[in-house]
Amino acid sequence: MTYQTLISPRELQPLLASPTPPLLLDASHDLFDSKLGRLTYDTGHLPGAHFVSMERDMGGVRNGQNGRHPLPSRDDVVAWLRKLGANNDQQIVVYDQCEGSFASRVWWTIKWLGHANVAVLDGGASAWRADGLPMTQDQPAIQAEGDFSDRGVAMPTVSYEDLLENLESKKYLVIDARSEDRFRGENETLDPVGGHIPGAISRFYKHNLNPDGTFKSIEQLKEEFTAAASGRQAQAMVMQCGSGVSACHNLLALERIGFGVAPLYIGSWSEWCSRADAPIATGPA
Repeated sequence: MTYQTLISPRELQPLLASPTPPLLLDASHDLFDSKLGRLTYDTGHLPGAHFVSMERDMGGVRNGQNGRHPLPSRDDVVAWLRKLGANNDQQIVVYDQCEGSFASRVWWTIKWLGHANVAVLDGGASAWRADGLPMTQDQPAIQAEGDFSDRGVAMPTVSYEDLLENLESKKYLVIDARSEDRFRGENETLDPVGGHIPGAISRFYKHNLNPDGTFKSIEQLKEEFTAAASGRQAQAMVMQCGSGVSACHNLLALERIGFGVAPLYIGSWSEWCSRADAPIATGPA
């Protein structure tokens, strides 16, 4: 059996002890302190998990106008995964210590390379610990280099220019995964300007979750996304957030419920608000 969206701790545990275990990635990160993710990993992680840096392994070169987390080079990600021993026929599982926002960006990036069998641990490390499963400080052994390869773009993206055009064409419904106050332009702590892309609606990624940090049921998510998007399918939406990270949480939810694959605006608000010609809206949608 393979997993392409979510996997539970009880589903993952026996796989780790199997003859062909999944590649396990710990995407712990903090937006305000880039060193904290590694420190959290070193304090305790799932057995066999490799640390993935959101800045080094999952981020590209910033130029001041392409957002806080631009896409990395496809070749660089492939080379990194090969060094960890990843193979084309291998299951990959990603988790973090938060609500899955960073894990979902890693999930999206690996899907972007055409690898279907990658899943996010539902509930992350908290759910693993809640099930009484072990954590470790041991570093995993590096296996022989794998044969992981780039199998083509499987996750669509849109550009700043595409969304400028969309202000007139309204081809896409833009859905913003940031918190409601940041969407309104209040309490902005990460970017120099507050507000949102005109015409966008707010869907805070944490609304995808139950109080325990696991994803809501498929039925409930279907109902909520259908209402928020007025019945549109994924191809008629664009997901964005602050820097193309938590938007992937909404993309994971969409794929989980069978709505299809929506484009991601990688630069998101951190790119949009850096452009001198970008119109900015504040207040509610």
